[in-house]
Amino acid sequence: MRHFGFLAVLVPVLLSGCAYGSPGGDLGETGYSQVLNQADLPAPAARETAASARPYLIGPQDKLLIDVYGMENLMNREIMTDAAGRISFPIAGTIDAAGLTPDELAAEIASRLRAGYVREPQVSVNVVEAVSQTVTVDGQVSLPGIYPVLPDMTLMRTVASARGLAEFAKMDDVVILRNVGGQHYAGIYNLSAIRRGNYADPAIYPNDIVIVGDSPQRRMFQDFLQVLPALTSPLIYLLDSNR
Repeated sequence: MRHFGFLAVLVPVLLSGCAYGSPGGDLGETGYSQVLNQADLPAPAARETAASARPYLIGPQDKLLIDVYGMENLMNREIMTDAAGRISFPIAGTIDAAGLTPDELAAEIASRLRAGYVREPQVSVNVVEAVSQTVTVDGQVSLPGIYPVLPDMTLMRTVASARGLAEFAKMDDVVILRNVGGQHYAGIYNLSAIRRGNYADPAIYPNDIVIVGDSPQRRMFQDFLQVLPALTSPLIYLLDSNR
């Protein structure tokens, strides 16, 4: 869970900022961070959002083409993994495909088919549509998880991708974590303010982490967020700038 380690850096950053004043003041630098006087998080470079050259690992929302040769009813099966990276395949049942290569998934399907009394199954798995660019959504949304970053993705659309807010979700002070040029940034946004048109719905980029509403991690710096609500403009932090 990579975002929990990032949060461990974010917590002392936010708490240390409490001693420096109000949103209208100069918070300057803390031992961990610098409050930036800018309207939005910086955008990552294209190379920072590109997929790596390592073997492709199946993930959520990938579209797969699965063939079991010699079995007409199991040929040309086009299946999309769910938000958790799982698939359901006849006889084989539900398989956690996330993190597997296509060849590994084919081997797992073949193994399960043999267990289901299919003789010498020959299985192939091909990725038809690869969702290599994703955003992680955590906190008070209906379905936390990893979601594809679609064209013109924004914070509000990202929340909608996670099936919207949970019943008692707090819309204030949503956190976006982002890496740009080796630097860690945090942006704090208010969904109510965005809906009112106080400021623009921010763009979301691949590898961003979005934390909505209350969560065990957020409670550690909730007091700070109440002191500095992002009502009229986002709050942008450069994290861990001295490390």
